[in-house]
Amino acid sequence: RGIIFIDEIDAVGRQRGAGMGGGHDEREQTLNQMLVEMDGFEGSSGVIIVAATNKIDVLDEALLRAGRFDRRIFVELPTKRERESILTKYLAKIPHELDVKVITNMTVGFNGAALAALVNEAALLAGRANKDEVEQKDFFEAVERAIAGLEKKSRRINPKEKKIVAYHESGHALLAETTVGAKKVSKVSIVPRGLAALGYTLNKPEEDKFMMQRHELWAEVDVLLGGRAAEQVFIGEISTGAGNDLERATDIIKSMVQTYGMSDIAGLMVLEKSRQSFLGGGGPAARDYSDKMAEEMDQFIKSSLAQHYQNVLKRLQEY
Repeated sequence: RGIIFIDEIDAVGRQRGAGMGGGHDEREQTLNQMLVEMDGFEGSSGVIIVAATNKIDVLDEALLRAGRFDRRIFVELPTKRERESILTKYLAKIPHELDVKVITNMTVGFNGAALAALVNEAALLAGRANKDEVEQKDFFEAVERAIAGLEKKSRRINPKEKKIVAYHESGHALLAETTVGAKKVSKVSIVPRGLAALGYTLNKPEEDKFMMQRHELWAEVDVLLGGRAAEQVFIGEISTGAGNDLERATDIIKSMVQTYGMSDIAGLMVLEKSRQSFLGGGGPAARDYSDKMAEEMDQFIKSSLAQHYQNVLKRLQEY
């Protein structure tokens, strides 16, 4: 009698036949042997097999048949009430005078492990400052570290670049505050954090959201373009600082066309869906549309970015 737990089963349980080694691939042989051994268990043997994965869509169908892993339990991100309960449990171990509801609102999208790490980080920050209890600002700093990374106090930015970063981030913040459907600004900083960020605008949703409407996606595009537009309006020249913003804005519009059916290019057709490979995670996306439609989609993305950029420029010039 016993319980067998297999973590990250997708490492050996991916769909067979998608790898370069065919049926002779070592991992496919491991999967075949696992399936044979599981068929050897009888209902009265007292052995329970439990597995965990966050890529259930790539598992081989044979693993999910009746008598094998046929019962599924989905563990989603905690809701606002659940995050409050988790934080209350962890905060009971440390001295504090905190408003748990405020911290709960700041941690949308955090899972249980991230919340535990957040409490530990806040406690460490308070300990380094020789405080008797954890304060609210310790949690604010811990949240920023979790999202944007550590402060790079050793990274010296010259006044010219600091000015560019300041205008860039103010553009994001202004668009976020004045655009309907955009996430509201929690904090704007020009202190370098993480590997590459010279500054950042922290936008957090005010409540748990599980879907986005079309106007909210366009609002996010406008906010992303606000940094580049602010550089052009207030400095007169653009920089390389908007590279990631432009990439994310392009991806949003591309998803609206390819996946969400939010354009006239393909109507309600789904143009691209991911196909997983047995080796190395996600394989190249399958292209199921013509060259003409690809050209129309490229033109739509380009014209949409240009149109929204001009609208953002106009709005910033009014200020």
